[in-house]
Amino acid sequence: MEEKYLMLKGVNNNMKRIINMHDFQRAFVDMERDNHFSYEGLKALFEYLEEYEDSCETELELDVIALCCDFTEYDNLKEFQNDYSEDYKSIEDIEHNTTVIPIDNDSFIIQQF
Repeated sequence: MEEKYLMLKGVNNNMKRIINMHDFQRAFVDMERDNHFSYEGLKALFEYLEEYEDSCETELELDVIALCCDFTEYDNLKEFQNDYSEDYKSIEDIEHNTTVIPIDNDSFIIQQF
């Protein structure tokens, strides 16, 4: 299995560090935010951010707090509907309003809107 990495800019663009999934997960533990996402959710978010970097040809700065504020994991559509509205009948309805990062058949992460 190929190990994936994110290239991260440091403060004031002085230093860059390439991190792997373990480093990404560790950053959430170190900031005591490891309960915000499941392990599978962190993996999906990491892969999404990595793809974003590649497609936009840009480097991201790891900000655990910002990620926790910008993204939320849901176990299923009903849980999402409890926070937003039952007007959203499917994942496709949600995708019309924001980024949806699938985790498995039921759970997913959204970018807050």
